[in-house]
Formats: sequence, C-alpha cells, structure tokens
Amino acid sequence: MTAQTTMSAAPINQRAATRAQGIRRFKWTVLTPFLALMIFILGPALLLQGYFSFFSFSIFDAGDDTSFLSYFRASQWVGLDLWADALTDSKFGFAIVRSLMFAVGVTVGCFIIGFALALLMYRPFRGQGFYYIFFILPMLTVPIVIAYTGEMILYQNGPLNDILSRITGLRIEAQFLYKQEIALTTIGFMEIWNWTPFSFIIMMAGLASLPKEPQEAAQILGANRFQIFFEVQLPLLRPVILLALILRFLESMAEFPKTWGLLQGGPGSATETIPVYIFINAWQYFDISYAAVLSYVVLILMVAIVMSAIWLLRREKKNLDAMYDAKPEEG
Repeated sequence: MTAQTTMSAAPINQRAATRAQGIRRFKWTVLTPFLALMIFILGPALLLQGYFSFFSFSIFDAGDDTSFLSYFRASQWVGLDLWADALTDSKFGFAIVRSLMFAVGVTVGCFIIGFALALLMYRPFRGQGFYYIFFILPMLTVPIVIAYTGEMILYQNGPLNDILSRITGLRIEAQFLYKQEIALTTIGFMEIWNWTPFSFIIMMAGLASLPKEPQEAAQILGANRFQIFFEVQLPLLRPVILLALILRFLESMAEFPKTWGLLQGGPGSATETIPVYIFINAWQYFDISYAAVLSYVVLILMVAIVMSAIWLLRREKKNLDAMYDAKPEEG
C-alpha cells in the first residue's frame, strides 16, 4: 500500500515541480525586459539626476560649451541645500496638494461611472459588443487631442455655452477654463471622460470572474438582487476594486498632457500640479538641479504610496483566501 501511494505521488510531485518551473520561467520572461530597461536606461538617468540633486547646475552655467562634460564642469557642490529648498517650497507644496485633490476626485469619478457601466454590461445581451466598443473609445483618444477639442467646446463663445443658452433662454458665457476656481475641476472632468473606460474594463473583468456558487446559494436562500450584490459580490470584488482605485490614482497623479496643453499651469497657478511644476522648473527656468530634486521628492512620495498599496492588496488577498478556506469548515 505504501509503495502504491509513493508511485501515485511521484507523478503529482513531478507535475508540481514542472508547474513551479513554468511559473518561474514566466516570471523571468515578464521581468527581464523591465529589468533591462531599469539597468540600461532608467538606471543611468536616475544616477545622473541624483548627481545634479547635490550639484547645482543650470543650463546657462555651461555657456557656449555644449558638450556633455560641460554639465559636470559647470556644476557646483551644494549638498542638501536644494533638498531643503524643495521641502520648504510653498509653491511645490501647493502643487502636491492640487495633484492629490485632482487624483482623488478623478479616481472616485472614474470608478463610480466605470463600475456602474460594468454592472450594466457584464451579463451578456444583444448588441453588447457595440456598447463595449463605444464605452472604451475615450481611452483610445490621444490626451492632447482631448485637450484641444475640449478647448474648442468649452470656449467662452463655444458650443457648450451656446447649447446651455438655448436651453435656458439666458445668455451664458461661462469661463470653464479661465476661472481659477473651476479650471482644475474642468480638466478633471476631461480626465474622467478619458479614463473611465479603464475602470470599466477592470470591473468588467472582476465581475466576470466572480464564482457563481455563492451567488446561486444566496438565491436559493431567498436573497434578492441587492442583497446578493452587497453581501456576496461586493466583498468578493474588494481586491479588484482596490486595484482599480490604486492604478487610477497613480496615473492621475502623473496627468500632464491635458493640463499643459490647455492652460500651462494657469490661470495663475490654478492648474500647477506636480508634473507641470517640475516641467516649468526644468524647461522654462532651466534649473536642472532643482527639477531633479523635485523629481526625487515625488519619487519618494510615490514609492511610499505604492508600497502602502501593495500592503493593502496583500491584506485583501489574505482576507479573501481566509474567506474561501473557512467555507468547508462551516459546511
């Protein structure tokens, strides 16, 4: 009996070893291009950026010498002075606050609309493919095209104000882009229109992957559609929801094309978010060293956010695994 058990266990162990080897091979296949990019392209750029964060350099310091080595010859050691300036820069602080507010608002808006569309679409129905294509088209539009199209539509004497004037019977000349109070909100609505399909696709995949057994069991026990959604589907979707929110938040923090294409940080500094502020310092003031320090501060901030997000995702995965492991014992 023991010999038979050993012989039957051998193929299982071999299959497990083969599967583990396949998983390792797949991981390295996926990670190798990323590691090569980090080592050969991003790595040298980060090292050069790190050098200029401690050595003050402006492009004007090089004079007529345009060689690469002139950047090093013209730079001067300043230690942590630039870092202290960045951490006490009120304009940079306001840029961080604007980016955080913008990212939170856009993330919530994209998720609510995307999740609602996914709930309407995840069950098969006639003509589903057409609506699916229609809903993801905004994500396929180039951001700078959205910016210029939005500028034409939202112009003071543009189509939107004309439509509102005809509907209300009043002459409306709202300045959607040129009032400091609403400029960033206007760009936020453009961002929501552009990236709602991203949340829609993730939530569609999450809803389609839900196991049917818990939902069928709830139906047998007499639960209605709302009870099944809030007590069965929503708890199982928590990791997917968290992933959709995290990815959308990180991308919103880096939004640049629409903000710069429309207003270049204006009116005043109303839309001067983190990417815009760094761009202005690097390519308008040509203060390369200060822009490098700002980039590193943002990098540290984003790494902290990403690590927190990974911790949350792992916790949700453990909770979900514990939920599945507890079911057989309850039965």
